Amino acid sequence: MPIRQMKESSEQHLVIKTHMQSSINQPQKHHKTAQNGKGPPQPLQESSNTKPPNQTSPPAKNRGRRRGRGGRKSDQGDVCMRPSSRPCTVVHKPVVNPIGDLLSTTSNGPIETGKNVCEMGMGLGFPTSSKSLSFARRPGYGQVGSKCIVKANHFLAELPDKDLNQYDVTITPEVTSRSLNRAIMAELVRLYKESDLGTRLPAYDGRKSLYTAGKLPFAWKEFAIKLVDAEDGIGGPRREREYKVVIKFVARANLFHLGQFLAGKRADAPQEALQILDIVLRELSTKRYCPVGRSFFSPDIRAPQRLGDGLESWCGFYQSIRPTQMGLSLNIDMASAAFIEPLPVIEFVAQLLGKDVLSRPLSDSDRVKIKKGLRGVKVEVTHRGSVRRKYRVSGLTSQPTRELVFPVDDISTMKSVVEYFQEMYGFTIQHTHLPCLQVGNQKKANYLPMEACKIVEGQRYTKRLNERQITALLKVTCQRPRDRENDILQTVQHNAYDQDPYAKEFGIKISEKLASVEARILPAPWLKYHETGKEKDCLPQVGQWNMMNKKMINGMTVSRWACINFSRSVQESVARGFCNELAQMCQVSGMEFNSEPVIPIYSARPEHVEKALKHVYHAYTNKTKGKELELLLAILPDNNGSLYGDLKRICETDLGLISQCCLSKHVFKISKQYLANVSLKINVKMGGRNTVLLDAISCRIPLVSDIPTIIFGADVTHPENGEDSSPSIAAVVASQDWPEVTKYAGLVCAQAHRQELIQDLYKTWQDPVRGTVSGGMIRDLLISFRKATGQKPLRIIFYRDGVSEGQFYQVLLYELDAIRKACASLEPNYQPPVTFIVVQKRHHTRLFANNHRDRTSTDRSGNILPGTVVDSKICHPTEFDFYLCSHAGIQGTSRPAHYHVLWDENNFTADGIQSLTNNLCYTYARCTRSVSVVPPAYYAHLAAFRARFYTEPAMQENGSAGSGAGHGAKGTRTGESGVRPLPALKENVKRVMFYC
Repeated sequence: MPIRQMKESSEQHLVIKTHMQSSINQPQKHHKTAQNGKGPPQPLQESSNTKPPNQTSPPAKNRGRRRGRGGRKSDQGDVCMRPSSRPCTVVHKPVVNPIGDLLSTTSNGPIETGKNVCEMGMGLGFPTSSKSLSFARRPGYGQVGSKCIVKANHFLAELPDKDLNQYDVTITPEVTSRSLNRAIMAELVRLYKESDLGTRLPAYDGRKSLYTAGKLPFAWKEFAIKLVDAEDGIGGPRREREYKVVIKFVARANLFHLGQFLAGKRADAPQEALQILDIVLRELSTKRYCPVGRSFFSPDIRAPQRLGDGLESWCGFYQSIRPTQMGLSLNIDMASAAFIEPLPVIEFVAQLLGKDVLSRPLSDSDRVKIKKGLRGVKVEVTHRGSVRRKYRVSGLTSQPTRELVFPVDDISTMKSVVEYFQEMYGFTIQHTHLPCLQVGNQKKANYLPMEACKIVEGQRYTKRLNERQITALLKVTCQRPRDRENDILQTVQHNAYDQDPYAKEFGIKISEKLASVEARILPAPWLKYHETGKEKDCLPQVGQWNMMNKKMINGMTVSRWACINFSRSVQESVARGFCNELAQMCQVSGMEFNSEPVIPIYSARPEHVEKALKHVYHAYTNKTKGKELELLLAILPDNNGSLYGDLKRICETDLGLISQCCLSKHVFKISKQYLANVSLKINVKMGGRNTVLLDAISCRIPLVSDIPTIIFGADVTHPENGEDSSPSIAAVVASQDWPEVTKYAGLVCAQAHRQELIQDLYKTWQDPVRGTVSGGMIRDLLISFRKATGQKPLRIIFYRDGVSEGQFYQVLLYELDAIRKACASLEPNYQPPVTFIVVQKRHHTRLFANNHRDRTSTDRSGNILPGTVVDSKICHPTEFDFYLCSHAGIQGTSRPAHYHVLWDENNFTADGIQSLTNNLCYTYARCTRSVSVVPPAYYAHLAAFRARFYTEPAMQENGSAGSGAGHGAKGTRTGESGVRPLPALKENVKRVMFYC
């Protein structure tokens, strides 16, 4: 059996979002230098193989077409990875200044030789704005792999031949609610469509813009609209409000440009035209359903399922219009989300607390939980008959209802809430021991008894779900590919775009058939294992393999280890038996692992985690007289709260210990598969390698094997909704073992809340003694690569995770500039060519087998086969992107990763980057399966997620978390961005894959 990925709270294995695109242009004449593979790379101090500073980059207008620094043409065509007749290039020359000084100093040491280049900043030739930047164009289409046909959830949309016009809308008095804005405009259209609007049916974005097919009879006009407040209900006093609406012509959208762009004759997408068409196709669904972002939800699409604690799941669909090679495409996908159940408030509170609230008083912790659960939730009153006024909850009273009084006039005559509701509405409050809801602002807060309120339907829940709720939601969302495809087709038919009055008005026609797309299935790479095993190499089958008869290619030695047991249910004899079995598995897998711990297994309570860790650390140190403890095993309770995070923080930032956590349920069960999986993780945490690509050993990977190449992965994780003060965490990992590219060192830093640009890629600061000092994660990892391999990187491949399309330009401009500056700070003229690839998983393109009954075209889960790649029809009209499903499905419908190469100076072909990316997905260290996202991006996500634990103590201390450069920060001083730095990782931790 293959070793599956472990899914548990202690050693979390997350599926991450990624999207990657890539752009490549026409090659120029190659120079015969070390950087094109026709000569040995020169030591870092020699700069004869690089251009002078004023030539490191061409003028901005030609920047996107720059080529000639990447590998030979033969390398580009070597997509089948034929055996190479030449060995890997290795530099044997001694290294001298300035890099020699770097290797003997700290990573933050001054590099005076690079100072003048560094200060040039954008003067290196990189465009300073997105206007002068164009992503590299597609170099051609891939040919490697067996061809097949897949279906995609894209529906062809015919481009309308009508004029699209934009009008500005001003509503007075100003309205902040989009739903109220829409109600006002709907009334305007009802009253004036046949007269003043010239029979036009406009589409409205809910804010400031109105769109029409053809011009309105006027360029400017003012309307007076009276609207009855729908929330006052029938039979009650209906309030009528009057609004002044001014409609003013703004511009005409040029559909000719859109046609040129779709035909590949223009590089820039006319966003205005695309936005108009998107709004038009969303107009009817916005009226029918509950819109959330680009998705629509309704309890009528499928019966809601209870998630617990007052929540329920609603089904819906995602919809977005996209420019593709086949023309305009409407991307439709199924969606599910958690909504607050429209219950009476008392019933919601009872579910939230999980107990009867009518007969017993509430504790302080109960009040806190209720306040947190109801804050910001909209409720409607039920004590006024047909009058259903709505309010948003702002808080909870600290006193029970029976004790609440308030002034009823200007002379501060006081009346109790109980008396007021009885006299005013004839409503007797039964449960006076419960607190009241507070609605309105702090200056004028109103009290509403819980039993007089009901939660308004259609409110999405945006906070964190607990594990039980996540499991329940996954049951709803997890659909087999065939079922998902059928639901998508039914959604398209139900939406009946051919009958949509707005689509008709604008002349848009939507196909009801899934797009049929040509795809290729890339071959799996051969994997290399140790020569002493029965199987020295392995060819994975359908994305998976196992460790039977194999030994790790670089098994590490663990002589000194200890174990702490934090689980009361695990007896010492059971823990001892588990440790013995684990040690044996590590030995069988190829490690030299001492069968006995250095000190007896220590039992401790979870609340004493820091005390226990330091006790074991000092007990070991005293016994071994200062020798380093190599590994700490920790047995945790299955539900361990903050224990896991606290343990990792203390071990990695305080004690400098490498740790491996195991849940008690696995300790009792002792599965061979689980033990094998843990042994893989331990080996890489100790600095070993489990397997490598056979082509890497044989130096047959185009544009990686020819010259020293470093592969980066980068990601930024943001705090959850509602956490307004927590920092965002950035992580960067980089390969340290050319030519194998399997081991990755990682660095983390905290930065400003929801900042997507990675701030600490490169930085300088003034030191009173040393002057201007250079640092940052890219620079530190380049130095680390040089120390580990004896080579300076002559090529950079940068996989960037988690960037949305709207941020492509900004991220590329900022982060590529930081890479340039980091390189220049190490040595003048040191500018290795860079390929910058964005990886995205949070998209809605799904690929289905052309024939679900054909077992040869699907894996066991019914999904498309691992290695399936698509770079035509549904991809970008001109830029270099592709969809790659690199993994076998387990359950549900597989989501392919979307790769987009934004910048490429290495001259990758389509086959080159697709094959490299797919092959790397088989080198993920934590399991014997190919993974869905290229490992460097995956590792960066894991590292960023791990670093989130380092911020927790600061957050608990003062309510706000810190930020800064966790890899090099000293103490906890506040950085330039006004946020506290993360505690520094210990040096021995930084060198290994601690995040695995």
